[in-house]
Amino acid sequence: MEPVRTCVGCRQRAKQNELLRAVAQGENLVFDRRAFGRGAWLHQSKNCLDLAINRFAFSRALRTKKQFDTAALAAHIEQAEMMLAQK
Repeated sequence: MEPVRTCVGCRQRAKQNELLRAVAQGENLVFDRRAFGRGAWLHQSKNCLDLAINRFAFSRALRTKKQFDTAALAAHIEQAEMMLAQK
């Protein structure tokens, strides 16, 4: 049985390999499945990212009061959506 995680944006459960894991590195959030520490799982969609940002879900999932710079996450998701649209 494959591990199941919950998207911090839409709160839908999905298989771990369908989600991206965001990890805090300083003031930034980066995608890294193998980094140590707490991670927040997110669908690879702009909609889920926007929901997570508006709900302050990253701070809650990572158990911190920091506000993170999510520009790198947004760029990564936008690039992935463009690549999927080209297929």
